[in-house]
Amino acid sequence: MSAETCNLSSCFLCANCIPAWRELIAVKKETTHFKKGELIFKEGDKVNGIFFLYSGAVKVHKQWVDQKELIIRFTRQGDILGHRGLAAGDLYPVSATALIASEACFISNAFLETILQADHTFTYRLMQLYSSELQKAEMRMRNLALMEVKGRIAETLLKLLDVFGIDAEGYMTVPVTRQDIAAYAGTTYETVFKFLKTLTTDKIISADGKSIKINAENKLRKIVKNAK
Repeated sequence: MSAETCNLSSCFLCANCIPAWRELIAVKKETTHFKKGELIFKEGDKVNGIFFLYSGAVKVHKQWVDQKELIIRFTRQGDILGHRGLAAGDLYPVSATALIASEACFISNAFLETILQADHTFTYRLMQLYSSELQKAEMRMRNLALMEVKGRIAETLLKLLDVFGIDAEGYMTVPVTRQDIAAYAGTTYETVFKFLKTLTTDKIISADGKSIKINAENKLRKIVKNAK
């Protein structure tokens, strides 16, 4: 397994499987590359396997009401993609799209099943991941239903900060469109545009095109708290 693509520690699979499995994984895996905006898999596609993100950033999303998109989560290096399909049956219940140029390890269903049957520690870690994501999903659904829209947008910015981190200039490392912020917050582009303009005027954030810098994280958290 090339150290240029997988360092055997950041990838969920290699970090949690039995070390002896790594050589076999190197033989069985397929390294795939995705351009910015490219679909990795589509909602309704047949589930053929699971992806482990080596580099880049991906949004996981699904069709919502009135043909609108709802972003379920943002992912970064080391995260898993497509595991929702393993629990849902033969078809992916969500889509995944690269936000920037990304690289992933693909493991087929058959080989993954072999790992799950032989490596109980990995199976347990995967179950923990499902449990954690379920709790987060339940909280998100509650917030989408009950939290004021300004709080949802502020919470989205904090989530992006947590997932992607910042560069040397303090901007989030992955530029995210206003439309994607709206799709995660469960609101409209226009609402996001207006509120981000207000946050910029109040110097809570700075914006350079799609790039965003959070100047006052404590004020964003206060907005979230007051919106609950």
